[in-house]
Amino acid sequence: MRTTVTLDPDTEQIVRARMAAKGISFKRALNDAIRDGAPRRVDYVFRMPTFEMGAPLLDVTNANRFAAELEDDEILASTGGHDPA
Repeated sequence: MRTTVTLDPDTEQIVRARMAAKGISFKRALNDAIRDGAPRRVDYVFRMPTFEMGAPLLDVTNANRFAAELEDDEILASTGGHDPA
């Protein structure tokens, strides 16, 4: 995009100093300065709140086996007590 930008004297000095230090064009120095000042999405860290829920009310050491037994009971109930296999 092409546009006209009016820089304050101090910001012009920043851009010109960057041009001299890096040997780059005015356009690149200005774009780099803007990018350097913009917040970066990679700096964002997602945080999920956590809460202490205390000790479990049920023993969950055999939860998968218990879930499988409930599923078996549901299958038997839906097939009228017959093994669908």
